[in-house]
Amino acid sequence: MPEHSFILNGNRVSVDTEDNVRVLWVLRDLLGVTGPKYGCGINVCKACTCHINGKAFNPCSVPISAIKPGDEITTIEGLADQRTGELHPMQEAWLEHDVAQCGYCQPGQIMAAVALVRKARAAGTELDDAELDKLRNICRCGTYTRIREAIRTGAKNM
Repeated sequence: MPEHSFILNGNRVSVDTEDNVRVLWVLRDLLGVTGPKYGCGINVCKACTCHINGKAFNPCSVPISAIKPGDEITTIEGLADQRTGELHPMQEAWLEHDVAQCGYCQPGQIMAAVALVRKARAAGTELDDAELDKLRNICRCGTYTRIREAIRTGAKNM
């Protein structure tokens, strides 16, 4: 089997797997990283949202062959400060606003929110309702109001 190498949460990893295996299964089944959740497998629900090179992506729809050795994938497990263990401001905001009910989609929600804030800042735009409407992560519990409040709080503290 082909070997695939990339950076995961700050550490170089290598896996032996077929080229067509989706990144989500590499993360969960081969590397034991369970933060990204399987929801739909077709890039619709966004429960698996992670970052690749700082931008949101959905590993359920990306084959491992598309990942280059220099690519950096960050999952919810790698969002906190790796040295101190201190939670990321967006994670803190999620706790402050008591967002999670079942919690299944929350890792993807948080990762998408962080990427959206970074993108808005890079573009010099404000995080308004129109920007928040761009998030397409599905929350089966319907905590969208708290999610928006947490994103605004998290963005202020990032």
